[in-house]
Amino acid sequence: MKARTTFACSGCGAEYTKWYGRCQRCGAYATIEESSSAAASAGLRSTRTTRAPARPARRVHEIEADSRQERTSTGLRELDRVLGGGLVPGQVVLLAGEPGAGKSTLLLTAADAVASATGRPVLYVSGEESVQQLAARAHRIEATSEHLLLADSNELGEALGHLEAVEGDPALFIVDSVQAIASAEVDGRAGGVAQVMEVASTITRLAKSRNLPVFLVGQVTKESTLAGPRALEHIADTTLSLEGEKQTPLRLLRTIKNRFGPADEVACFEQTDGGIVEVPDPSSLFRSLRAAPVPGTCLSVTVEGRRPMIAEMQALVSPSTTPNPRRGVSGLDTSRVSMLIAITERLGGVRLGDKDVFAATVGGMRSSDPATDLAVCLAIASAAHELVLPLDVAAIGEVSLSGDIRRVGMMAQRLAEAGRLGYRRVLVPAGTASTLGPTPAGVELMEVAAIQDALRRLEGLQPAARVAQPTTMSQEPDRLTSIDPVEA
Repeated sequence: MKARTTFACSGCGAEYTKWYGRCQRCGAYATIEESSSAAASAGLRSTRTTRAPARPARRVHEIEADSRQERTSTGLRELDRVLGGGLVPGQVVLLAGEPGAGKSTLLLTAADAVASATGRPVLYVSGEESVQQLAARAHRIEATSEHLLLADSNELGEALGHLEAVEGDPALFIVDSVQAIASAEVDGRAGGVAQVMEVASTITRLAKSRNLPVFLVGQVTKESTLAGPRALEHIADTTLSLEGEKQTPLRLLRTIKNRFGPADEVACFEQTDGGIVEVPDPSSLFRSLRAAPVPGTCLSVTVEGRRPMIAEMQALVSPSTTPNPRRGVSGLDTSRVSMLIAITERLGGVRLGDKDVFAATVGGMRSSDPATDLAVCLAIASAAHELVLPLDVAAIGEVSLSGDIRRVGMMAQRLAEAGRLGYRRVLVPAGTASTLGPTPAGVELMEVAAIQDALRRLEGLQPAARVAQPTTMSQEPDRLTSIDPVEA
């Protein structure tokens, strides 16, 4: 009987009756290869042969769980936090990020700190840069520990040879990047599916057998997703993503997967001329420090991972000179801001149909947290009426299409962060106080049920005078008026 020819994806295992250039399940390119169903059936039958296991199965109550794992600090508190407290022996960490995000700089800084703290050798092998380039960066960021070793190699055997040649017990092994290293025992180009899986699997087995923490740097695609097969993330114990705009120095390190700690932590760093430095209080980066309030601004508290951070929502509303008014957004979701503009106009009574509306965040922050909806609406209304909100007022809440203000998660942490930074009056969804428990000291909750209630509640919060506007000799500033709905 003639064996039926089939095609299978080497990345996810999906089977097809004919060849495709791209796997329809995982989306990877050039991973579908020809296979024989007869050979597959023979292989399946051969796996049915049993043998005695080296370690028999044990009852769960007989196994002592190791809940207090010894961890090695990376020397960076923010990096330790996303890892769950430091590096676990044998842990494989996959760090991904766009080119220029600061992956190599971050790992060189951590490698120098680990080498200096432990007094043990740390090996950094690069497949993308020469030793001279690595040394130039290391001297620039003052990563000059005598126990830090640098090497360059594109071949897996040579890279492991560098590790074997290290005298003493190494504290950390860094490979930059896993897509740039190739194995001579596997066919295919460096960065291909087979090569990436072989390199990652070999290094992972080595890390587990020697209890050696390992950092693997991963490249990303143009869609900002990790390059290579999805199985690469399954091999690693921890997957981190370093994000940031090239125009701003802020870098956010997110935990995507973590077997030894929380999988939703976020750390903040700042890229400087002297290297990458920690930002223990990122709220200071995302708000404008001013002595007097200005129209079109409202503070909110967003949550990145499990970290609450103050975020300033800004809006600018000006008369339009075109039949189709412009809508500009920066740092926020464009579709959501368009929805909030429509809600503010239709349900809040703020006329915006003949005006250009621009909304943005401060400090290059990108936020998709629905808890900032109320602050965006209030900023738009404030800009439209040229009114200001007091400096000690913040707004937290999701706005629905019906205009209702809905509750959001982690409200206790959000209010604690607002109180820590001096915001004493916070607009929150109705019913928050009954479910929150003790309110943070010095924070007054102002519950609102709908967007109309929020605008009406602000009537008693206006400061004594309007912010000064440019005037002529014959003009005087108008008296302050409260935010009143505009009649249709």
